[in-house]
Amino acid sequence: MKKLLLTLLAALALWPAAAAEAVWQTDLPKALAQAKAEKKLVFLDFTGSDWCEPCQMLVTNIFSQPEFVTYAATNLVLVEVDFPLKRPQTDAVKTANLALAKQFNVDGYPTLIALKADGAEIWRNAGDPLAGPGDLIKKLAGAKAAPRE
Repeated sequence: MKKLLLTLLAALALWPAAAAEAVWQTDLPKALAQAKAEKKLVFLDFTGSDWCEPCQMLVTNIFSQPEFVTYAATNLVLVEVDFPLKRPQTDAVKTANLALAKQFNVDGYPTLIALKADGAEIWRNAGDPLAGPGDLIKKLAGAKAAPRE
């Protein structure tokens, strides 16, 4: 009985960590519709997930951190635009990702872009280092609050 209780307690201790994962989409039109309905920003991550070291560091140091996951759940609809070398993708996803890279003039990875629900770009980071989740959150919140012409 004691062993069962310890196992249960250990599982419960790990549960919040497992639950704290951001949900990333790949369909921008769907994400824009969701952002409009939920009054959120769309956050695009142009990445080379299986070869780009700075992209992988973003995932480890920022996107997987509880502070970012919590902020994203309330404020962002996340969209991953991935250009992997080894991980398979459907032709439709490859075509859509190439069109998005062209549409947003992305020529390097990682590139992060925040959009209003109408698709207007309000913030961009093209590979500049971020000090952590708090730094990214501050920049996104500032972009959201800034008046646009």
